[in-house]
Order: sequence, then C-alpha cells, then structure tokens
Amino acid sequence: MNLNAIKAIYFFEMARTRRTLMQSIASPVLSTSLYFIVFGSAIGSRIQEVNGVSYGSFIVPGLVMLSLLTESISNASFGIYFPKFTGTIYEILSAPVSSMEAVIGFVGAAATKSLILGTVMLATASLFVEIKIAHPFLMVFFLVLTCVSFSLFGFIIGIWADNFEKLQVIPMLVITPLVFLGGSFYSASMLPPFWQKVTLFNPILYLVSGFRWSFYEIGDVSLEISLLMILLFLTSCLGVVAWMFKTGYHIKK
Repeated sequence: MNLNAIKAIYFFEMARTRRTLMQSIASPVLSTSLYFIVFGSAIGSRIQEVNGVSYGSFIVPGLVMLSLLTESISNASFGIYFPKFTGTIYEILSAPVSSMEAVIGFVGAAATKSLILGTVMLATASLFVEIKIAHPFLMVFFLVLTCVSFSLFGFIIGIWADNFEKLQVIPMLVITPLVFLGGSFYSASMLPPFWQKVTLFNPILYLVSGFRWSFYEIGDVSLEISLLMILLFLTSCLGVVAWMFKTGYHIKK
C-alpha cells in the first residue's frame, strides 16, 4: 500500500479545512447554539421530558447526527468533485495510486473533519444542557461508523455529480428531511401508530436511535438493529465505490 499517496491526499484535504475554519467549524457551532436556543426555549418549555430525559438533553444526539450526516456528505462529495471539475483527477489516476488508496485518502479526511465537528458540537451542547454518556466507547464507535459511512456516500455523490447543483440535491432534498423526520427532535413513540410504522422505513431513524441509546440507553429500535443497519449501509457504499472505480463511471469519461 502506498502510504505516501494516502498521506498526500489526506493532508491536502485537511489543509483545505484549515483555510475555511469559519465555514467548517464556526458555522455548525453557531447553528447548534441556535437550535438549543430556539428548540430549548420554544419546545422545551412545553415538553419537559421524553422517556425520562430532559428535552434539551434528548435532542443532543439528533443534532449531532444532523450535522455529521450533512457535513460528511458535503466534505467528501466536494473533495472528489473539485478535482474532476478542474481536471486534476487525471493526475491522481495516472499516478501510482490505487483506487483503494485514493478512497482512503479522500474519505479518511472527510470522516476526520466530521469527527472533529462532532466533538466540537458535543462540547458546545454541554454548555447548554447536561449530557450523560452511558456508553462512551459505543458512542465513539457509532460516531466513527457514521462519519465513514456517509463520507463514502458523499464520495459516491461527488463522482456521480456533473455540476455543483447536483452536489446539493441529495443532502438538501433527501438527507436533511430524513434526519428531521427520523426522530432527531422527538421520539417515534410520540407519533400515532400508523406514522410509527411509516417511520420505520426511514433509515436515519436507526442511526439516531442507536446513537441516542449510547447516551441514555433509550431508543426507538433495538441497538442490534441500529448497528446492523449502519453496517449494511457501509457495506453497500463500499460496493458502489468499488464498482465505480472498476467501470470508470464518471471518472474516466
């Protein structure tokens, strides 16, 4: 394995984050603070507790997941799309760099950025509410799995997209609504029976539920099913990325 190639891609992508700290870190932190101010005061005053947890603490895992999913996809998709847009992708393809090494470099950098963001958001949330992490190792495991999986998904979007508009279509019109409707700010048990069943078809529900369980040992679905869903999604993304490089889909054309 060409470790130098992986390091070159990885550190180049990480350097881009340092040049855009306001957009990469400050903006999500400000958004998180506004969520707590708005939801905490407007809704928290009406909903004191959800499943024995204060409402402000209850929404922390959902807020972190919302940012992690969108930022992972955004970082990874832009990271691979921009070389395609400028034509520098051919330098990577012609260099002694395998497809696996390129994926590790790009996806690793995007996942690292998301992990940093998740850590900063948790620290920010702790300023507003009391956070209890019942299973810290499981929480970190979920964080890493989510960041890697959705960075891979963003990598797929970046390869698929042929203009800047397509980079935003899926994150804005698909992922964000699914996160809001996936139990980020409420428990599925609060919904009528029919909508509880409909919510089970939302894949984000399983991510939020598993992540919340690592905090408060409560969830809308079992922990085992949540882990199975994220591992299944990770495997599917790996398969799609492998197929894209094998066929040269939107890469060599």
